[in-house]
Amino acid sequence: MRTLEAAEITEAIAKLAVDANYYLSDDIFEALKAGEQKEESPLGREILGQLISNACIAREEAMPICQDTGMAVVFMELGQDVHVINGDLTAAVNAGVAKGYAEGYLRKSVVAEPLFQRRNTGDNTPAVLHVTVVPGDRVRITLAPKGFGSENMSALKMFKPSDGVEAVKKFVVDTVFQAGSNPCPPIVIGMGVGGTMEKAAFLAKKALLRPVNRHNSQPEYARLEEELLSLVNRTGVGPQGLGGRITALAVNIEYYPTHIAGLPVAVNINCHATRHAEIEL
Repeated sequence: MRTLEAAEITEAIAKLAVDANYYLSDDIFEALKAGEQKEESPLGREILGQLISNACIAREEAMPICQDTGMAVVFMELGQDVHVINGDLTAAVNAGVAKGYAEGYLRKSVVAEPLFQRRNTGDNTPAVLHVTVVPGDRVRITLAPKGFGSENMSALKMFKPSDGVEAVKKFVVDTVFQAGSNPCPPIVIGMGVGGTMEKAAFLAKKALLRPVNRHNSQPEYARLEEELLSLVNRTGVGPQGLGGRITALAVNIEYYPTHIAGLPVAVNINCHATRHAEIEL
């Protein structure tokens, strides 16, 4: 059994919060550059060039890529042979988010109660925490700040199995078209297929963590990712919704077994930055 101080988790989360908001990941940066070359619209090319410049300035000046520094979504793979000591795991994560958002001068956007009073918590906590217990004695943490210009454009539909793949494809394309400029395209689309309602939504969010240059390992799903990307990029939404060819950088699909009577499908849209940072303890 390996012990891990809760304070180590707090420090790691604080660093991830800053890194994810300041530094665009290499796969996204390269995808933006490739999109700039492929974009046929002059305005679209100019916009993609500005997004690339923005990412460079954020990295060089150590400042947020976007003013909406999101709600912190934390994915944790917790080794079953790890024992967290001298603190509560969830409290350690929230302390790290609060520390990172304060020290990184990141906007605090979380309200304590969602429907009535909607008072800001003042430190961007609580985070949304997903913990998966895995074999081993390591802890892998990924923090993904999720802005709500894109989150609000996400959708979930409980299909019948008889609806089939064509209905699923239409749902994805319609969701992107209706989103228009709101999620700051070019977007990355995470899809979750199967499980239950909440499992599909979780998978869609998790799919956004996969590098945009890596397809699903199952050939049928890899082909569907490519087809959906092509269909989405034919909508004409384009960079920042102002028309063009590059509406999305990638479609990432994750799936899970489901009930014989069900076909849950969730679409989680992310903005061009698709921010996340990862560490292993």
